[in-house]
Amino acid sequence: MKHVGKMKNNGAKIVIAYRTLPGDPYSALVIGTQQLQDSYHDALMSLVESDMAQQADELADVMAVRRFTDGSNMLEYVHANGFLRKVPTDGVLITPDNKSSIPLNELNNLIAEQKGVRLVDLAIKDGSNTVVATLPEKGGKEITEIVENVENPASFELSPAEMRSRADALYKEAAKLRKSADEIDPPKKKTTKTTEEA
Repeated sequence: MKHVGKMKNNGAKIVIAYRTLPGDPYSALVIGTQQLQDSYHDALMSLVESDMAQQADELADVMAVRRFTDGSNMLEYVHANGFLRKVPTDGVLITPDNKSSIPLNELNNLIAEQKGVRLVDLAIKDGSNTVVATLPEKGGKEITEIVENVENPASFELSPAEMRSRADALYKEAAKLRKSADEIDPPKKKTTKTTEEA
């Protein structure tokens, strides 16, 4: 499964919002999942497991257009509440399953090689949105990092094939949610009234 991992130094479970940052390919933005309240944790992990998130290069792109159950935007919530952390990529282990792991810096190098681009070119590109992330620094000071161009999946141009693929993913997710809702609260069956003739 994409976007999940743990910190190399202490094994803390994380999800990776951005694998690299503009101008800083050796840093990533991650969210510590154990610090989130249960309802936020469950909603985030449900999103990570969704087809839309698994097809996205960066989880934050999907978080930017999704909401928690209280209506708050996912990306804005983790940023505003200090859950979004800047960490070195060599300190993150990607854990696609329970049996294997790969350091994020090595994965980034492999992806750059496969795409035929430089590592610095993996970072998000020009777009209309900007997220300003205030990240705690050692010693209690805060630094402000500008993470530019959080792409809204609905705002950039897609090919017809990408549109169909995204529509299929949304349809599957909607069907899954409908099934879950029906299991919890089965829909009432419609009854038709018949009138008796005298």
